[in-house]
Amino acid sequence: MMGEINQSNLYLLLPSKVSWLAEMMATDKGISLIDAIKHIYSSDTYKKLENEKTKMWHWGPVDLYSEITSQNHK
Repeated sequence: MMGEINQSNLYLLLPSKVSWLAEMMATDKGISLIDAIKHIYSSDTYKKLENEKTKMWHWGPVDLYSEITSQNHK
């Protein structure tokens, strides 16, 4: 049985989320993976994602990507 996700273990889920997002962003925007990763880690979406209280860790890659790209249009 999987344990409860909380602020102290949330960091275990984030690398896979960032990996998916970076691949999507690099392909969609035609940028390098490094630039995509830098963009993700400096985004407001990532700040929310790393806060367990937002429950954004439940979100799939498509929803997270939509959220992160919508920041550029606000």
